[in-house]
Amino acid sequence: MKESQRLVSLDAFRGLTILLMIVVNTPGSWKYVYSPFRHSEWHGCTPTDLVFPFFLFIVGVAMYYSFKKHEHKLTFPAFKKILKRTFLIFIIGLFLNAFPRFDFEHLRIMGVLQRIALAYGLGAILVLLLPGWGRWAVAIAVLFGYWILLWALGGDDPYGLETNIVKRIDLFVFGANHVYKGFGIPFDPEGLLSGLTAMVNVILGFQVGEMIARAGNTKKIPLKLIMVGVSGIILGLFWNNYFPINKPIWTSSYVLYTVGIASILLAFFVWLIDLQGFKKWAHPLLVYGMNPLFIYVLSGIWAKVIIYLIHVSPGGVEMNGYTWLYQKIFVPIGGNMFGSFLFAVFHGILFWFIGWLLYRRKVFIKI
Repeated sequence: MKESQRLVSLDAFRGLTILLMIVVNTPGSWKYVYSPFRHSEWHGCTPTDLVFPFFLFIVGVAMYYSFKKHEHKLTFPAFKKILKRTFLIFIIGLFLNAFPRFDFEHLRIMGVLQRIALAYGLGAILVLLLPGWGRWAVAIAVLFGYWILLWALGGDDPYGLETNIVKRIDLFVFGANHVYKGFGIPFDPEGLLSGLTAMVNVILGFQVGEMIARAGNTKKIPLKLIMVGVSGIILGLFWNNYFPINKPIWTSSYVLYTVGIASILLAFFVWLIDLQGFKKWAHPLLVYGMNPLFIYVLSGIWAKVIIYLIHVSPGGVEMNGYTWLYQKIFVPIGGNMFGSFLFAVFHGILFWFIGWLLYRRKVFIKI
């Protein structure tokens, strides 16, 4: 198995995560969403809760190959590249939060792209700075240190929505006006402290990428990935008894559990695409996988444009473009629930087509 072939399977896996990110972020109505496409209310893990950590894991795996030219050392060019990309992704995320109202008094500072930026930036510096045993030591220290910190400073309900230390740190640093309020109170699921455990998804992804590369041309790679995956799932489920699997506060058990499942899925992609040679089916996913963050950002801008900037008044009832598209096009086709799902799928297809135009012209926009 050649290195380039491995990257095909990785790009396909990345493309799948971007497709799912678009689908789960753009239902026709948040009142009508099938349960697998909803996040857990607090503790627990739905299929939707897997998508974001999968992406961070893939960032880590890909990082091993992208830094090969730097011999996996923290050279000045590598450090400069890391800082530039971290800053760019963070600023784009901040812009996406502000667009189109630019209400800086209530601007949310953190977000999905900001978490990707910080997890990538800090994770990249550490994996290039440390030897293999040092990476494992940092990952273990962060996972256990985070657990102890939340337990020690969270009061009677250390992992609860209103009492966790993650929330208190974000309120202290940013203030209530600048954090997410989708949980009914000011609490940011992409907060600063929980970004440390999110970084571990990246570091463990890098370790998996190194394992694959060092294995060379062997059919044992899927088996090794499955062994890693099963170990992560078992450890995550065991830890869940003491430190609940939870995406909003990105618990340590959640890290192990999601890395485990991601490793098993990557094993399937490697086996099917690289070892069995079934590549044609993966082509639609490569369209997403070659311009992942650009497509994701574009989908976010589009959603905000049709929500905030486009308004229509059919029959004298004013509604935004998002609501009109759902109620007038997709509800008549599939009803509320299935119509909401079709709305999301339509957007997945729409941005696939945009990605396909870029892919066809060999335009790859790196963010």
